[in-house]
Amino acid sequence: MRSSWINKLSLIFGPRPPLSWLLLCLISVLALIAVLGSSSTNSFESVTSIPVPDVYANYRRLKEQAAIDYLDLRTLSLGVTRQREFSLCGKERETYIPCYNVSANLLAGFKDGEEFDRHCELSRDGQQCLVRPPKDYKISLRWPAGKDVIWSGNVKITKDQFLSSGSMTKRMMLLEENQIAFHSEDGLNFDGVKDYSRQIAEMIGLGSDTEFLQAGVRTVLDVGCGFGSFAAHLVSLKLMAICIAEYEVTGSQVQLALERGLPAMIGNFITRQLPYPSLSFDMVHCAQCGIIWDKKDGMFLIEVDRVLKPGGYFVLTSPTSKPHGSSSTKKGNMLTPIEEHTQRICWSLLAQQDETLIWQKTMDVHCHTSRKQGAVPLCKEEHDIQSYYQPLTPCISGTTSKRWIPIQNRSSGFHLSSVELEVHGKYWVNPDDYFEDLEFWRSALRNYWSLLTPLIFSDHPKRPGDEDPLPPFNMIRNVMDMSAHYGGLNAAFLEAKRSVWVMNVVPTRTQNTLPLILYQGFAGVLHDWCESFPTYPRSYDMLHANGLLSHLISEGCSIMNLLLEMDRILRPEGWVVLSDNLIAIEKARSLATQVRWEARVIDLQKGTDQRLLVCQKPFLKK
Repeated sequence: MRSSWINKLSLIFGPRPPLSWLLLCLISVLALIAVLGSSSTNSFESVTSIPVPDVYANYRRLKEQAAIDYLDLRTLSLGVTRQREFSLCGKERETYIPCYNVSANLLAGFKDGEEFDRHCELSRDGQQCLVRPPKDYKISLRWPAGKDVIWSGNVKITKDQFLSSGSMTKRMMLLEENQIAFHSEDGLNFDGVKDYSRQIAEMIGLGSDTEFLQAGVRTVLDVGCGFGSFAAHLVSLKLMAICIAEYEVTGSQVQLALERGLPAMIGNFITRQLPYPSLSFDMVHCAQCGIIWDKKDGMFLIEVDRVLKPGGYFVLTSPTSKPHGSSSTKKGNMLTPIEEHTQRICWSLLAQQDETLIWQKTMDVHCHTSRKQGAVPLCKEEHDIQSYYQPLTPCISGTTSKRWIPIQNRSSGFHLSSVELEVHGKYWVNPDDYFEDLEFWRSALRNYWSLLTPLIFSDHPKRPGDEDPLPPFNMIRNVMDMSAHYGGLNAAFLEAKRSVWVMNVVPTRTQNTLPLILYQGFAGVLHDWCESFPTYPRSYDMLHANGLLSHLISEGCSIMNLLLEMDRILRPEGWVVLSDNLIAIEKARSLATQVRWEARVIDLQKGTDQRLLVCQKPFLKK
C-alpha cells in the first residue's frame, strides 16, 4: 500500500506524473541542496579589507543564483505571479521630470510664468517605468576633464540652440563633433569668466577673487546660471556655488550644469519661496538671468534678502537694470524702481561698473525697525523655521534669529566650534550629538571606502580606451545624501580630501538641520521624498541615505515610488548605498530587482539589525 503523501501526489498528477514535473522537482531538490549547503555561512556578507578571491566570488555568485532559481521554482509551483521588472519609458520621457508638466499647468489656469513652476498636485502620473538614457548617451567624463568637456548626446540641446544662446556664460562655447567644450586647451575660458570673477572681487574691495573665502564668501546661489561657467570657476576657488534655474523643456541650464558635475537644481521664485531657510547664502548672483527684479512690488528682491546672510552680496549683471548716470557714479538724480526697492530693504549699492551692480545686505539688525516711511514689515519668528515652497511673503526674515551673524565675522573652516553650534541649538542641533555624528561618519566613510573598492572608489578605474585617470581615482563626482542630518558624510569626504561634492537633502517632517548644513558651507536643500526631486534624469553618480526607508515607511510613502525616482536621477552605472534596519532593507532589496538594479545586503554592524544595501544601476539602452 502506498503511503498517504504518495496518494496525494497521485490525486494531483494522476497515476504517472508528467516528465516535466519530475524534472522540476529534481531541479528544486538540487537548488535546495545548494541553499542548505550555504546555511552555515552568514546570510549577509561582512566588510573586510582582505581582497576576495575570484574563485570564491564566482562560487558565491553560483550559490546566489541557485537560491534565486529555487525561489522562482517554488513560486511557479505555488501558482503565484512573480513581480516583474519595470519596462523602459518611451523616448519622449528621456528628460522627464515629475511635477513639471507645462501642458497640465496651463490647462489648470497657471500663467505668467507659473506654468513653469512646480505643481506636484497636478502630476499624479500612474505610469511606472524606467527613464531610459538618450540613444547617443555616454558615461560622463571624470573630473577634472568632465567639468569642462561633456558629451553632446547626453543633453537635450540642439546645435542651433547652443549657437544662438547669447548670455555671458553661454556664448563662445566650443561645439565639436560629439562633445561640448567649456574650456580652452591653454586653460583660459572662452567667455571671460575669470576676468568677470576678478572684477566682482575688486568691486567689493578685494585684491582678487582668490580672497573670496577670507572675505566670508563661501556659498553662492547662482540664479539663471547659463551653462555653469561662473559656478565652475567658483568651484575651482573652493567655493560652493549652487546653480538654480527655472524648468526648461529643451536647452536646460540646470541639465548642462549637472552634466558637468556641478551643483544645480530646478528652482525659481515666481510665486513661492526657494526651499532654503532664511540667512542661507553669502552671495546671490544673477547675470542676465531673465528676472525682472522690480516686479510684484520688489517681492523677488525680498526673497533674495531672505536667503542672504547679513553682510552678503547681491551681484546683478544686466543692461536693463543699469541705474541712471555714468558707470563711475553710484546713483543719479532720480532713483530707478530697483534702487527704491533695495533702499526699502536696507541694501547699500557698493559699486557699479559697466553693466554690473553690487549691493550689500545690511549687517545692522536694527536698520529695518529704525525706518518708518515705506519700510518693509518684519516677519513673525515662526516664519524662519521652515521654508518648503511656501508662498512669497512681503516681509523681512531672520532679524530675530541667533543666526544673524555677518559673514565677515564667521570662521572660515567647515568645522564648527561649540559656540557656533549653540547658535543653532534652539531648533536644530545639540553640540554633543553633532560631534558624535561627525565621528560616526568618519568611521562609516572608511568602511565604505574599504567595502566599495574597487567598485566605486577604485584603485584601477580605467575603462578600455580611457586615459589613465589622475588621483584619487574617484569614479564618482557627486553624491546626494538623501537624509543628510548634520552633513556628517559631507564633512567626512572633505576631511578625507576626496574630490566629491555632496548635495545634502534634509527630508521634511524631520529635524530641520539645513541651516547648520548651509552654515558649514555645504550644498543643501529641503525636500519631501514622497514627491520627486527637482532635477533632470541622470544627475548623480551616487545616492546615499541613512534611515530614510524606515522614515518613509512610517510616513506611509511608497518605497517603490522612491526607488523609481532614485533610478530616474541616478546616472547609468551609478551606485546606491542605503543604511537602515533589516526589515526596511529587505523590503528595498526585494523591490530593487524590479528596477533592474544589481543588489546585495551587507552586515556592517554585527549583533544589530542594521544592514547596508549596495546597488548598481545598469546601463540600459533598450
